[in-house]
Amino acid sequence: MPNLPCEEGAIRSVASAPEKTRGGVWVLAATILGSSMVFIDGTVVNVALPALQTSLNATVTDVQWVVEAYALFLSALLLVGGSLGDLYGRRKIFLVGVVLFAGASAWCGFASDVRALIVARGLQGVGGALLVPGSLALISSSFCAEERGRAIGTWSGFTAITTAVGPVLGGWLIEHLSWRWVFFINLPLAVLVVLISLARVPESRDEEMVQRLDGWGAALATVGLCGITFALIEAGGGGRRALVAGVVGVAALATFFVVESRSDAPMLPLGLFRSRTFSGANLMTLFLYGALSGVLFFLPLDLIQVQHYSATQAGGALLPLILLIFVLSRWSGGLIVKYGARLPLIVGPLIAGVGFGLFRRGGVGGSYWSTVFPAVIVLGLGLAVSVAPLTTTVMSSIDQSRAGVASGINNAVSRVAGLLAVAVMGLVFSMTFNGRLGRGLNGLELPPGERQSVEAQRAKLAAARSEDVRVQRLIGESFVSAYGVVLWIAVGLSVASALSAALLIEGRPTPARVE
Repeated sequence: MPNLPCEEGAIRSVASAPEKTRGGVWVLAATILGSSMVFIDGTVVNVALPALQTSLNATVTDVQWVVEAYALFLSALLLVGGSLGDLYGRRKIFLVGVVLFAGASAWCGFASDVRALIVARGLQGVGGALLVPGSLALISSSFCAEERGRAIGTWSGFTAITTAVGPVLGGWLIEHLSWRWVFFINLPLAVLVVLISLARVPESRDEEMVQRLDGWGAALATVGLCGITFALIEAGGGGRRALVAGVVGVAALATFFVVESRSDAPMLPLGLFRSRTFSGANLMTLFLYGALSGVLFFLPLDLIQVQHYSATQAGGALLPLILLIFVLSRWSGGLIVKYGARLPLIVGPLIAGVGFGLFRRGGVGGSYWSTVFPAVIVLGLGLAVSVAPLTTTVMSSIDQSRAGVASGINNAVSRVAGLLAVAVMGLVFSMTFNGRLGRGLNGLELPPGERQSVEAQRAKLAAARSEDVRVQRLIGESFVSAYGVVLWIAVGLSVASALSAALLIEGRPTPARVE
């Protein structure tokens, strides 16, 4: 669908479109609250990891799977979610996702062991895969081209502020009640989203879409990502199983691209990538969100288990970052109108890279204001400059009739980035931690019993405990050393993101159509 001028309306809907201003406000309200559930879980669960690791006696591999099960199904099925919305109605699929996500959140809260929690997190990912692409697709189909950038900026900003409240509230709930309550906070949000959507949000769909879904593509994507993720997480002790899973995963993904290139109704229309801007924006998304996801997985573990922050303090540590994104997002959404896409998408990731580097200034100890706060501020500024222009660039570089698919692709790329980053950085982290810990233990000349006790807890990383003060300090120093390596990887990924923008993003993107 071509971009329509504001006065002619901007919604292709099943029924007649409502007044633009009225519909726009309610669409923003519903999509902001719905998306917030997904984004809150992305930050709150990380704050809850130390508590649930202790409560469920989980290893670091278990904790990784709590994060990765969610990311796996979210990333693998986002493309299907976008296509379902374009085909059957974006509001309808959005609502199905909201209800499923809420039900899975309740299951997470009642989970009796780590395996049940991992399964419930996977179901949450399925709900998120229906919910997230529907949010941006509803915005994109409800606002005209002239207002779309600022609408997406508003969505980004308010989503950021609701996400900011989540970790602080979640940290308080962890301290005073239980980690289980971080999942229950999704339930009232879901009820509100359903009520607003049914009453005020107009339906829209792609009337020209082929009436068929790409089941083979969805299955191959899921198997491929699952195999590769399993191989990376279990590489340290999985042996032949990890190798077989990795081979199966790579083969499935290779087959996936072959199937998509020949399908009449692909969930990943490769024709969209004829646009250099669309390709470049997704490549820089892969790098930037990979860096962010990897760092944010380990940061709460560092703050709580090594720096001895409370859960509430750890939840509030990133509050300045999210507030910066909120305050600046509407402004940054307008940067693309004034300067074009390329400049902010080069500068933003470079600033973010400086922020990741500043996190290395903290060792064991030190105040929040001198160690964490400067890094958070610089990282927040970099993300504020990047996020809204990046999202707007993706949505503007394709024909709006494929808004759901394009949103699904970009969100899938960001989730795949997080999925792979946590797995790869987790492998690098464990190798660095174990190497540093082993060298340190050799120098301490511990009694055999104490040495054996520490060795048995290696898989818990900084959650390992010892009565020997020297050993406990060594565990913290080993964690910080490994975390430093992860931060350098994040810096490199940020630079790669900026280079992608410099080489591929056009100043004024021309929408790509899929034949």
